[in-house]
This record gives sequence, structure tokens and C-alpha cells, in this order.
Amino acid sequence: MQKQLKVSVLSGNCSCMQKFLLIQSRAEDQASDAEYNSFLKLGSLNPDEVHRVRGEQDGVLNNINPSDYSAVLVGGGPFSMSDPENEKTLEQKNFEKEMNRLFDEILEKDIPCLAVCYGIGLSTKHQGGVVSKKYGEDIGVKDITLSETGMKDVLLKDLPATFRAVVGHKEACEIAPSNAVVLASSDTCPVQMMRFGKNVYITQFHPELEIETLAERIRIYKNYGYFKPEEAQSIIDKVQGEDISSPWLILGKFIERYRT
Repeated sequence: MQKQLKVSVLSGNCSCMQKFLLIQSRAEDQASDAEYNSFLKLGSLNPDEVHRVRGEQDGVLNNINPSDYSAVLVGGGPFSMSDPENEKTLEQKNFEKEMNRLFDEILEKDIPCLAVCYGIGLSTKHQGGVVSKKYGEDIGVKDITLSETGMKDVLLKDLPATFRAVVGHKEACEIAPSNAVVLASSDTCPVQMMRFGKNVYITQFHPELEIETLAERIRIYKNYGYFKPEEAQSIIDKVQGEDISSPWLILGKFIERYRT
């Protein structure tokens, strides 16, 4: 059985607080809604604390200023930074352009940010590292191991040195940017989590997923090339009973740290 996640309940009126910005890039409504609801649940967030933006929709990021928010959350998605430019859709190119603009400010000002999965490709390329398909991982649950620095980080110091987390990605950070601090790795992917400055966190694994949400996502993306479509149910069966509660603490602690 999965551990019970201890979450705090926000009381009172949130109008005195800046909101969290959640940027998504999933065009499938079911997947996007499920991701949004997962961030709310596992981050102990109220809907009125979050400004949700569907970044894959053209033009919606044009007037976004990350300095207007308590912190920025970036969800995952099917885009790949390492795809050849001539294979990228116009929507993907526009999204990458706008995200690069946002990362210019986020990284320059050290604006609190937690970006998952696709975010590691965006930030790695933005900061001069190498993104490739060398360290892609099949969808499933893996052991994630903290580095010595990671074990001392304010978001990670209460986690086990090794914990289970959901992965599933075609590309990954092959060479970390020189200004990145690597906080965690796995045996098949050397950069599972890194930090820029003091406040910008990037994970390759998913701290926003429960097993039920993962199963739903597997069904939605079974024809997107992550695995053979006929393998979807066997992958879902394999992850049943996995304890993936430790990564939830990362999301929860991030929200609590930057809520006010």
C-alpha cells in the first residue's frame, strides 16, 4: 500500500497572496485536467491559488510575467526538445520560444520554479547543456538516488537517500549545464533532478503523479511512441502497489516554502 500523504489544509482567504503559475503543454484535455488536479491535490493547493495556463495554445504565454507570481510550476508533455527543428509543429516551436523567454527571467532573477519532465529539456538547452535521447527511460517506476548535495537541499533533506518515482521520457539531460547543481540520478539517467541558483528546481521524474493518474496517462498516450500500444495494460499492472509517495513531499514542500 502507498503511504498516506500528510498534507496541510490552507485556511482563510487567499486573496492576500500571489498565485502560483501553472504552465501546461498537454493538448489532450483529459491529460491536462488530470495533471492540473494532481498538482492541486499533491501540492495542497486551492484552485483560487493557481493561475493555470494551457501553454500549447498559441499566444496564451505572450503576456505572462513570471515575476507576478509566488512561484512557477511547469508540467510535462509530449514535446521533445531534441527533435529536429523540421519535425516540430508550429505549436511546439511557439511554445519553446515563449518558454525560453520565461526562463530568461526565471533564471536571471532566481524566481521560484519547479519544472517536471519536459522542463528538464527546456532548462538544459536554455542554459547550454546537452539534451538527447541517450538516457530516455521507459514508463514505469525507478529508484532515484540523491547526491550528497541533494541530501542537504531544503526540499530533499527529509527524503530517503533512495526512493521510488515515476519516469517515462524519450529524451533527457545528457550533459548538465555548468551552472546546474545535480541533486539526484538513477542508474539509467544521470540527471533526475537539478537546481539552478537557490530557487529553480527541475525534475526528470514526476513528483505530481499517483498510480491512478499514471495509469490514466498511460492509456491516453499509448499511441505516442513511448511504448507499444498493446503493452499499455501490462505497464499499468506492473506499477500497481508501488510506493511513489516520497516525491510528493518535494511538491508539497515547494508549495509550502513559496506560498507566502
